[in-house]
Amino acid sequence: MVEGRPAGFWIRVLALTIDLGLVVVAQVSFGLIAGTLWGPELLDSWVFQLSVVAFTMGFGGLYATVLHALGGQTIGKMAAGIRVVTARGEPPTLGAALLRFFAFFLSLATLMMGYAMAGLRADKRALHDLIAGTRVERVTREPAPPLAAPAAPGDELGPPGVA
Repeated sequence: MVEGRPAGFWIRVLALTIDLGLVVVAQVSFGLIAGTLWGPELLDSWVFQLSVVAFTMGFGGLYATVLHALGGQTIGKMAAGIRVVTARGEPPTLGAALLRFFAFFLSLATLMMGYAMAGLRADKRALHDLIAGTRVERVTREPAPPLAAPAAPGDELGPPGVA
């Protein structure tokens, strides 16, 4: 098993901030579309407020779960250069990604000590990582391939005999 370098607390905060920003954009868009379709008086309705919360939780859950299961990265994690992997170094299964999403709230419910664990533990795993059997690591970038040599004069026309 080859482990990547663990992602520290602050780089994870950066990724989470980007992801939360995207979820807020989706939430605001939902509100604007609803207000346009059904009128601005809807925005003060308790039913609408409840549906906004449900939409936000559903969208956030799908966003995090599906993207983690597909490649181990949300858009925020891609931007920060980190990813979620299992002990085998693979993206989590759909079930493990969903468990991680729900365990995220347990990290919050412990007065955020579940998140602080990522900064205090040597392996940088937060409570939700321990529960889901995942870890967050930095993505190792492959070096860029060398540039091809420039074409010799006359080669730009293609093989001989082809017009």
